[in-house]
Amino acid sequence: MDVNTEKKVEYTFKAPRGTVDILPTKWTLWRNLEEAGRQEFELSGYYEIRTPVFEDTRLFIRSIGEATDIVEKEMYTFSDSEDSSITLRPENTAPVMRAYLEYELYKTKKFQKFYYIGPQFRKERPQAGRLRQFHQMGIEAVGATDPLLDVETISVATRIFDRIGLKGYKIKINSIGCEQCRPVFRTILKEKLCDHKNGLCELCQSRLNRNVFRILDCKNEGCKSISHHMPSINDYLCESCQSHAKAVREALLEIGIPYIADAHLVRGLDYYTKTVYEITHSSLGARDAICAGGRYDNLISDIGGPSIGSVGFAIGMEATILALENVMAKHKTFSQEVCGPSPSIYIISISEETKKHGFCLLNLLRKANLSADFDYEGRSLKAQMRTANKLGVKYVVVVGPDELARGDVKIKVMETGEEVVLKQNEVPRWFLNKDASMKS
Repeated sequence: MDVNTEKKVEYTFKAPRGTVDILPTKWTLWRNLEEAGRQEFELSGYYEIRTPVFEDTRLFIRSIGEATDIVEKEMYTFSDSEDSSITLRPENTAPVMRAYLEYELYKTKKFQKFYYIGPQFRKERPQAGRLRQFHQMGIEAVGATDPLLDVETISVATRIFDRIGLKGYKIKINSIGCEQCRPVFRTILKEKLCDHKNGLCELCQSRLNRNVFRILDCKNEGCKSISHHMPSINDYLCESCQSHAKAVREALLEIGIPYIADAHLVRGLDYYTKTVYEITHSSLGARDAICAGGRYDNLISDIGGPSIGSVGFAIGMEATILALENVMAKHKTFSQEVCGPSPSIYIISISEETKKHGFCLLNLLRKANLSADFDYEGRSLKAQMRTANKLGVKYVVVVGPDELARGDVKIKVMETGEEVVLKQNEVPRWFLNKDASMKS
């Protein structure tokens, strides 16, 4: 056996179950969504906040609710070196509120608006658009109970979807009452559902004593059939909640946002009060939500702060992009080609002798804030020109032996075929002048 023969190792590593890699073929969609989100958030006066990806486990137990599916089954929880319980954040509202309290932001300015973009973590059953590491962008408007603020958050979400060209989404809204009227409805609903316990799925049977409202949102056909015969919470809302719900719906119509009133819409987190809403897209099947939000007037007080009203939403970025891809595929506008920050200028060096000079020019252009790239593979002139054409650059700069001997370079304008010969130190200014004249 030849001792110099390398042993071939079979590659077996894959991304963990429930996670995906965002490859360059998808990055354009992600970037467009993020930019649309930032633009709309900041147009509406929201400021970015970034919280740690893990928090004290007690924060989520107290805010989300100990009897929720998220806390009972889906959180990634572990002990750190100090023997305290840490959880990867399953959602970002509670961490934002924790930061609001920790830094006593309410003492300097009670009403504040925040937005975030980042990964969340839940041990869910992976499926299309639903992952164990997933990404959300969202907003939190903290310090007011005005129903018009609920409407603002809905309108911000719709403008993001409009900005990225997502057609066919629907808005569903409901009111789930408050601590005054919800307990009455909870008791009545539980009594009615107990009469149909055997017809409920196994999960919903356990929800009877834990989180009965979640039964109304179950996707199981048997549970859906039973739920549709249950009383509506709208019949049990107190006067304050009725007034709030009416104001939200009237304002939505006044600004031209159509909605569907869905009496069975609930949220899986205990902190919601009054307004809840979802934005859905039918191309995603049964789990069709791309955005979910609502009001949570008791959340801050529940985690130890003052009684301050809050409202917000989270957009599921994977689900949104999947819905957008479905729409693009339907209209045959989807491309798997890599799209992204293509350079405006491509530098071609003909030989090893000219390569260093081409590389120096490349860095001069970049220092001048000009987008440029260069061949690092030592390919032929013809191959480099093919790359320039594929990138769709506006200009090609050729550095060959003749140009090197004269101390100049040749610039080719790709659209017209025009050629310009310049001294190397004149090149950045020539491009900057060109750029300025095009903008004027």
